[in-house]
Amino acid sequence: MNEQSTDATWHVDHRCTNCDVARQLAPDLVAEVAGRSSVIRQPRTDAEEEMLYAAAFACHTRSIRHGARGPRPERDPFPLRLTEQVHLCGHNSPRTAGANSYLLRRPAGNLMMIDTPRWSSVLATEYAALGPITDVLLTHRDHAAHGRAYADRFGARLWIHEGDLAAAPDADGILRGAEPIQIADGVTAHPLPGHTEGSVLYLADETYCFSGDSFYWSRTDGDVAVAESVTWYSVTELAASLARTAPRVRFEWLLPGHGDRKCLPADEFARRMRDLVARTAELSPRPIDFTAVRW
Repeated sequence: MNEQSTDATWHVDHRCTNCDVARQLAPDLVAEVAGRSSVIRQPRTDAEEEMLYAAAFACHTRSIRHGARGPRPERDPFPLRLTEQVHLCGHNSPRTAGANSYLLRRPAGNLMMIDTPRWSSVLATEYAALGPITDVLLTHRDHAAHGRAYADRFGARLWIHEGDLAAAPDADGILRGAEPIQIADGVTAHPLPGHTEGSVLYLADETYCFSGDSFYWSRTDGDVAVAESVTWYSVTELAASLARTAPRVRFEWLLPGHGDRKCLPADEFARRMRDLVARTAELSPRPIDFTAVRW
C-alpha cells in the first residue's frame, strides 16, 4: 500500500522516520505499520483529503505523496488555525527531527513563534502575514536549528535557556535558573530540565502549555506521558522538574513539539499532571531508544 504511485493514490514512501506527525493530522487515514506511517485507506470526502494535504505539508521528509508527485502547493493549509490564539506552523524541519512549531497571538495583535518550522523566506512571509512576530521561543536545543534565521527575518527576540545556550549562543533573551520567568504579559517560561539540560515549558494565559519534548499526549496511553527512552539529560532530573512545576501550572491545551496535542478542562489536566509526576518519579535511566516511544 505504501509504495503505490498511481495519480489517484496517496501513499507514504520509504523515507518516513515514524515521527508521528502525519498520524496526528490524519488519524483515521494514516497509522503505524511495521515501524513507520502508512496510508491505511484513501480519503472519501473533501475534509479527509484536506487532512492528508495537511499531513503532507507538515511531513519533514516529504514522504507523503499523491501518486508520483508531492502535494500541490496551492493546497498548503499552513499556518493552520487550532484556536483563535494558536496556529500550527506545519512544514516541520528535518533539522528538528520533525518537531511541531506554533504561533501564539497576543492581545496587542503581535505573535510569538514557539520553536520553528523548516527555514524558508516564503514561509516566513506567510507567517508574518498574520501579524508582527516579536519573539521566537525555543523550548530546548533540539529545536533551535532555525531560530536565528526566523528571529532575524521578523526582527524578533530569540529566547533559550542557559542550559542549552550552546545551541543558540547568539540568543537575545537568556533564561536562567529554575524559577518561572515572565517573558511578556500572560506568557511565562518554566525551566524544566530533564529531556535536555535547558528544556523549557512556556505557559500562556493559563490556557496554552507549549511543552517542547518534556511531555506530550500519548494516544497509546490515552494520557499525558514523558518520552523516557529519548530523555537525553536525566529522567531523574525530569521527575524533579515535573514535581516542582506541575503544581504551578494550569492549562487547557497541551501543545508539544513531539507527540499529540490535546484539549481538556484545566482541572482534568491538573489531575493527570499529578499522576504523571508520580509515574515519572518511578522511572530509572535507560539507554536512548527511538523505537520505544509510545505515540
